[in-house]
Amino acid sequence: MLELLKSWYNRYFSDPQAVLLAVILIIGFTVVLTLGNMLAPVLAAVIIAYLLEGIIRKLEDHGAPRIWAVILVFIVFLIFLIFLFLGVAPVITSQLQELIQELPRHFYRLQQSLLQLPEHYAFISEEQVKDLTQLVNREVASLGQKIVTLSLASLTNLVVLMVYAVLVPLMVFFFLKDKRAIIAWSTSFLPRERALANQVWAEMDQQLGNYVRGKFWEILIVGITTYVTFELLGLKYSILLSALVGISVVVPYIGATVVTIPVALVAYIQWGVGPDFVWVVVAYGIIQALDGNVLVPLLFSEVVNLHPIAIIVSVLVFGGLWGFWGVFFAIPLATLVKASLSAWPRASERIHQEEEQREQQAQQTQQ
Repeated sequence: MLELLKSWYNRYFSDPQAVLLAVILIIGFTVVLTLGNMLAPVLAAVIIAYLLEGIIRKLEDHGAPRIWAVILVFIVFLIFLIFLFLGVAPVITSQLQELIQELPRHFYRLQQSLLQLPEHYAFISEEQVKDLTQLVNREVASLGQKIVTLSLASLTNLVVLMVYAVLVPLMVFFFLKDKRAIIAWSTSFLPRERALANQVWAEMDQQLGNYVRGKFWEILIVGITTYVTFELLGLKYSILLSALVGISVVVPYIGATVVTIPVALVAYIQWGVGPDFVWVVVAYGIIQALDGNVLVPLLFSEVVNLHPIAIIVSVLVFGGLWGFWGVFFAIPLATLVKASLSAWPRASERIHQEEEQREQQAQQTQQ
């Protein structure tokens, strides 16, 4: 057993750079896992700065000085942020409040529809309908308690949101402005010989940048397209539902399936089972099909392909560890794990090959 462990260690950790990479990964995961809540504004600022860095690089490539590129991009970011907070968020909040106020009436209509099921379908008994209505009543009561709890905590959440609204943009600006100094200070604590870590980071930098920026545009395009479609069809709560549909693309496979329920439920409550309901469901299906078969391949053509099982497992694992951000970055984190695992054997084999070449050269020199 000891020989087996020694052989495994020599194969994967004989290279000091592999040990360095393992230490970096362990420290990074530990810090985020244990201090994630306290460092949430910093992590959010780092993510936003990373998103904006791609635009700044393109401006620099066209000859713009970095400081002016940073200022321009930051001003556009602030305008977009103000639009979200003062334009979109109030409308979504208003529609959510309206939906909550109308829920009791909608559930009463749903109960009346359920009570009529035994008259139209002989295989459904009155006992089953009663059990189902009792379940619905319990869920409505539970939902009411949750809404009261959220309303009591809304003041605290508002204070936290205001702090974030000031701290995050401020940190984003300094992360962008002093990027080179911050990176130089951070890397000064690392050994100079870190070729393996640089190799993994170079691959991750490309994959992460492509994924995050592509996912941002996917959320924006799907959300706007869904909003325009629902507005044309006359569906109520169109902004609220389109926001849910846009955010649902963060979770591959699962998000679209889950959001289908509120979309279909709102359409059913508004029109019942009829032509308008069918049009909404068909339009929603077409949007999801175009997203999966046209938009995703177009935006993520350079992202490493992962097996669906690997994606689902990464969503479950990282989402359980870090919540929303774990779900959002599940695919990049899975790519990081894949890149690290595949780099270790190649690195150790390369080192052995280099040692053999040096020995052969030494023997040839002696001869």
